[in-house]
Amino acid sequence: MIKMKCALLMITLLLAGSFSYAQERELTVNPNSVYPILNHDVMFKKRVWRRMDLREKQNRPFFAFNNEITKIIIEAVQAGILHPYVNDSLKTRMSKEQFLENLKMPDLGGGLTEEEKALGFGDDDGWGDEGDDGWGDDEGGDDWGNEEAADASSKPSDYFFPNEVSILELMEDVIFDKRRSRLYYDIQAVTLIIPASTFASTTGLQKQIGTFKYIDLVALFRSMPEEAIWFNPQNSAEHKNLADAFTLRLFSARMTKIANPENLEIVDIYNRSPREGIMASQHLEHKLMEMEHNLWDY
Repeated sequence: MIKMKCALLMITLLLAGSFSYAQERELTVNPNSVYPILNHDVMFKKRVWRRMDLREKQNRPFFAFNNEITKIIIEAVQAGILHPYVNDSLKTRMSKEQFLENLKMPDLGGGLTEEEKALGFGDDDGWGDEGDDGWGDDEGGDDWGNEEAADASSKPSDYFFPNEVSILELMEDVIFDKRRSRLYYDIQAVTLIIPASTFASTTGLQKQIGTFKYIDLVALFRSMPEEAIWFNPQNSAEHKNLADAFTLRLFSARMTKIANPENLEIVDIYNRSPREGIMASQHLEHKLMEMEHNLWDY
């Protein structure tokens, strides 16, 4: 009899614990979301990845001269305001030093080797006596008489410029909130990418610089109302904050991947050419819109 009571008590405690855990989970929200949607209210969710080319005409307002979104993000990391992550899992932080290292231009081997330097190659410029620049100035300066300015202007930068980081990869959750009967595009992470056309390397591959929580970017953009602007080319009085521009979906970004067990890109799933991969991406985009319509009917 005593054993039966103890067993009943243990079962009751386990059921109570599991119920409280389930209830607690239902009342929680995604900490990386800008929308406070309870897990219990999420009727449908699909994770997608999009590629946003800032050089496209529709995306140029995000990439206005001297107000590039990439410039704002990079400068915030340099100032220690914003923290990058290694990838879009958003679990492992990346150090500022590693982030800046990723921004360094590759060494293409155009300089002299250590052996060539030891043999004295490069000491003579081949235009006459040492120190003569070939312009009749024995001091070795430029023709404007300013040697320091000439050296500074001719030095190549060791880092890519912000306007060369022209690709953003958006990871977002497409969520249907059954309480509000509304579909949300909930951006989770933004990754800065240098395209293969800019990244001068023999591999011809794009280069990821770092990933950021979108919720952190929203806070950064809100704190910079005069700098973090979506440039309105039609009406300068109607510039918008970058956070508002993302909320209003004023950008163009094609879908490149939908969550799948193999973690494959859309073009790899359908085993097609890049052109046909874009067509498959548009087809999946239309299917997602159709699903939204059907959810509204529900």
